[in-house]
Amino acid sequence: MTAIDDKQRQIPWVGNPKDEGAGADEGPLPDHRGRVRDFDNASIYWTPETGAHEVHGAIRDKFAQLGGTKWIGYPKTDETGCPDGIGRFNHFEHASIYWTPDTGAHEVHGAILGKWAEMGWERDLGYPVTDEHDIPGGRASGFQRGEISWTPQGGPVVHRSTRFDDD
Repeated sequence: MTAIDDKQRQIPWVGNPKDEGAGADEGPLPDHRGRVRDFDNASIYWTPETGAHEVHGAIRDKFAQLGGTKWIGYPKTDETGCPDGIGRFNHFEHASIYWTPDTGAHEVHGAILGKWAEMGWERDLGYPVTDEHDIPGGRASGFQRGEISWTPQGGPVVHRSTRFDDD
């Protein structure tokens, strides 16, 4: 038995292991740091540093879209509900992905993630409505009630608004 098997037994809703194709058997990833196994309803990743954690649904889709462990790193948490009962998140080694039914799944990382956490996560600016993106001279992430921008000279700066959409 492996840590991935143990995690699957703890959360049986992940389903059965995939029967065929990539991820059918627990296998090492190309970075030789961790392992993954795909199940009917989730994937479980493991490294000695992070332990075994599941990723599923829209967060798993966003994780894959971002290149999975190649950029965002391994999950440090299972998907977890937010205190407001609306959103869900996974924390990864290099970013976090937050999801709500209204906003979809978006990643936040670096100094912008640090500033958002310092402000109380979703309780102040709401949930992310964009992934972090380039702006002239820096980076920014849009949230339901504002934006956090970052530049090397100024660090993270909060810009409040009544509504920020990525439309």
